[in-house]
Amino acid sequence: MTMFKAAYYKNDGKKGKARALPESIFDGVVNEPVLHQVVKAYLANQRQGTAAAKNRSAVKGGSRKPWRQKGTGRARQGTIRAAQWAGGGRAFPPIPHSWRQKVPRKVKALARRSAFNARAEAERVVLIDGLSMDAPKTSDLRDYLAQIDLGGRKVLLLTDGVKENVYLSGRNLPEVEVQAFGSESVYDILRADTVVIEREALESLAAAGSDGGDDA
Repeated sequence: MTMFKAAYYKNDGKKGKARALPESIFDGVVNEPVLHQVVKAYLANQRQGTAAAKNRSAVKGGSRKPWRQKGTGRARQGTIRAAQWAGGGRAFPPIPHSWRQKVPRKVKALARRSAFNARAEAERVVLIDGLSMDAPKTSDLRDYLAQIDLGGRKVLLLTDGVKENVYLSGRNLPEVEVQAFGSESVYDILRADTVVIEREALESLAAAGSDGGDDA
């Protein structure tokens, strides 16, 4: 089993000693087929499935033949609402339906661990002390990320529980996504260049003896 370590930064932005990552999540296993399955299901579940168009039976009018079958020199036609006519119905139109795919809970959990392991293996996991903000301030969060050399990168910031001020501070930074640890999806982890986790979130995880959330 591979023991991963992550860079650690204090509240003032100074670098501390690298910290070991908990084996309950960072166990070294990266299952790529499961990652593909879960990400594909996640993207499918984002689709609304509301696309629709009319076929020839749904278009108003055209119940009579536009001309007689024979003797006109033109191709036979049954209705002006056929697909080849302007204003006619569409052949094989999209119809509203659900794109939803179900993924077993254990498969989701395996994919989540695999995503974290993939980022840890590439040294793209960073631990920080818990962020405390009295009020939302985007510039403070931007400056802190720049101070720990993460400015301009796509960052997934996972906080220890819901922190409204931190979330609001990162909302206007297009490269930053702030979520409570355990609520992130596999897609969120893989989409980020660097995953930043508050140290207290992993300590709470170790105390609870769980691998956190398992949502895809």
